[in-house]
Amino acid sequence: MTVHLKAEMFQRTGSYKIRGALNKIRMLDDRQRGRGVICSSAGNHAQGVALAAALNGVKAVVVMARNATPSKVAATKGYGAQVVLHGDIWDEANEEAKRLVAEHGYTFLHPFDDIDLIAGQGTLGLEISDDLAAVDVVVVPIGGGGLISGVSQAIKQKFPQARVVGVESSGGPAMHESLRAGHVITLDDVDTTADGLRVRRVGDLTFRIVRDYVDDVVLVTEDEIRDSIVWCMGRLKLLTEGAAAATVAALRHRRIEAPEGSHVVCVLSGGNLDTDQFRALRIN
Repeated sequence: MTVHLKAEMFQRTGSYKIRGALNKIRMLDDRQRGRGVICSSAGNHAQGVALAAALNGVKAVVVMARNATPSKVAATKGYGAQVVLHGDIWDEANEEAKRLVAEHGYTFLHPFDDIDLIAGQGTLGLEISDDLAAVDVVVVPIGGGGLISGVSQAIKQKFPQARVVGVESSGGPAMHESLRAGHVITLDDVDTTADGLRVRRVGDLTFRIVRDYVDDVVLVTEDEIRDSIVWCMGRLKLLTEGAAAATVAALRHRRIEAPEGSHVVCVLSGGNLDTDQFRALRIN
């Protein structure tokens, strides 16, 4: 097969998240912008919102889990956002963000379950469609589902025969289990070092879009993700965070079915790997 890599670590802020944040903030009216915006994030959405707000002259508050990657916290502050640390996972940070909305009247920017944000993330799929004459399989990581929701719709417009495959960690299979149940479920626990995949509950909107546009959702182990981070550095000379490496892991460990001669796209969603996470990798 021929494998193409959509390398979003070269975006400013180091991930695809700037796409959705820019689109969402530009869709707000003056009243909504004037109240300031708030979001909850593991880190990449935080940086995207912080930069998009700064570029549009809007105040930004970001709620992040206390165990968020330190480099992502520092970068978010560096783009001018006020950072509030709360909870241990995104879901708890999200509840705090909602409380602050009620208290201060901020405009809430959901990290994945928002149609304007999904449309912004979908520009990644439009670029794949513009760049490639043939696409048979597109492999996309799934956290809350915003990225794959946008990409799948964009890809299917031009390449209706293409298969879109989502990848989750086996330690946090929220979308996989929701699809199997036929409705959105909340995981009791999430155990993954890939903060972009660390979500207990996917969005109601993203669940419906994934159900209708995504052909399969596969799981990879934590060891396979870590191994693929190292493999990407050694073979591709690309620094991928865990969520991004998950798509390569799915391909390398044969979770993806593709006929001989296929054109396969792996979406490398970002490269914001903290130095402590890097030191924890097993390098053989």
